[in-house]
Amino acid sequence: MAALRPGYRRELADGTAVFFEARRNQCPWCGSARLGGRLRTTDLLQHKPGVFTLDRCHDCGHLFQNPRLNERGLAFYYRDFYDGLGGDRLDGVFAGRTASYRARAASVRPHLTGPAEWLDVGTGHGHFCASAAEVLPQVVFDGLDRSDGAELARRAGRVRHGHRGTFTALAARRPGTYDVVSMFHYLEHATDPQEELEAACAALRPGGLLVIDVPDPECRFARLLGRWWLPWLQPQHLHLAPAGNLRRRLEGTGFTVLAQEHARAHDAVDLVAAAWLALDALAPREDLPWLPEPPGAVRRAARGAVLLAGVPLLLAAALLDRAVAGPLAERLGLTNAYRLIARREAEKPPAAGGRRQGVLFTRESRLPARTWHQVHDS
Repeated sequence: MAALRPGYRRELADGTAVFFEARRNQCPWCGSARLGGRLRTTDLLQHKPGVFTLDRCHDCGHLFQNPRLNERGLAFYYRDFYDGLGGDRLDGVFAGRTASYRARAASVRPHLTGPAEWLDVGTGHGHFCASAAEVLPQVVFDGLDRSDGAELARRAGRVRHGHRGTFTALAARRPGTYDVVSMFHYLEHATDPQEELEAACAALRPGGLLVIDVPDPECRFARLLGRWWLPWLQPQHLHLAPAGNLRRRLEGTGFTVLAQEHARAHDAVDLVAAAWLALDALAPREDLPWLPEPPGAVRRAARGAVLLAGVPLLLAAALLDRAVAGPLAERLGLTNAYRLIARREAEKPPAAGGRRQGVLFTRESRLPARTWHQVHDS
């Protein structure tokens, strides 16, 4: 902590405004100017300084961080989360999700026809690939990540090849290489989701499968829990697309959606995660290198007391998640994520729109959201 504190102090010397781009006046998904504030919050996980806003498009329903973090901001807020100080903790969390990883693989199994090469985008340390290989022994897994996690996954034998870098760059180098591409809770982190979908179309062979899991911003928990809903995950989540928006975008990019799943993508942690975030916010801060100074003995004792007093709340929330919210999640509209499984067609459809001043305009932007749903569904 002491060694890292001077570096963070230098980065924060000019304040947090330097970490953001200019505020957008148009929806990055459909180009509409009818925007409204949806959420204003702080970093509830790392507690790095800064305030973050999610805006909602009143035409298409897309939610996005506005103003969005720039490259400097992304580097600052990701640092010590998946690697560094947070590396061991997150690795332990991901390693313990074997059942969830197996369920993801099982969702894809009915759509596979034989041996396949699979690229897991945003693979981290490759724990999903290791678990999925047990469910799908005929599949060979590669992993891609911006960090050195993919290389660590290769050394651990969890993937055949571990690629480091961006998906767009890899797809350009190796077009038509894979039978399956997965993006499990990756697309919401992307600065340009459309580019990632186009990269998937390029990387897949005709007939190949794209599997996407993303948070569902239409989940009722998002409204009921407010800023304590874990999938907001500010400042990391830049885009939160309703399922209908993403389905139509996939169809316009050269895919046919084969399945849309909500219950199987749901992770029953909403209430216990909200309880933890609230307790952690209430308690005095632990020692963190981006804070001006380490906490003293009194603050450390107070933090321990608050968290200990909150144990019954955490247990009750976990019980409700498992016993009530989990089994009834889909029926009550409480599923916190959705999964789309799509097939890449041999030919891409003609573009419905074009890029103009950094905004992707499609036919979605020409009709109000409700009217477009009615036209499309008919």
